[in-house]
Amino acid sequence: MYYDLVIIVVLIILGFIFGSIAERRHFTSIKKREEEYLFLPIHTFKRATIENINEVKLVSGNVVVSIDYFKQFFAALVNFFGGNIQTYETLLDRARREAILRMKEQALDSKEIANVKVETSSISKNAKGGVGSVEVIAYGTAIY
Repeated sequence: MYYDLVIIVVLIILGFIFGSIAERRHFTSIKKREEEYLFLPIHTFKRATIENINEVKLVSGNVVVSIDYFKQFFAALVNFFGGNIQTYETLLDRARREAILRMKEQALDSKEIANVKVETSSISKNAKGGVGSVEVIAYGTAIY
């Protein structure tokens, strides 16, 4: 009985360590790619801000990110007591930024991306022990 509890605690600690490392690596990758793609402006205006348009094209970026059991456990604790659930905030932040980057990667030779929208939906909704995941799609009109 005592050893089972120790194994569970060790697994939770390992999950926290490896989950934090993976999240930190993803944020580092996102920041690096955001700096690389700063030359390509995006905006939510319906009309292009430039003249001399030669071509337009629909571009999109899609990502599905799942939350690990460790963060899900702490989110459930915060949900019980009430308050700001930071584990979900970082999940959504990573997913939205990654979707926008993937959209930009499709239009690297364009002048700008106009009318950008970001949509979020949940997948599996943590039903019956499943890990909750979120899908984010970013789309817009690439102006050439």
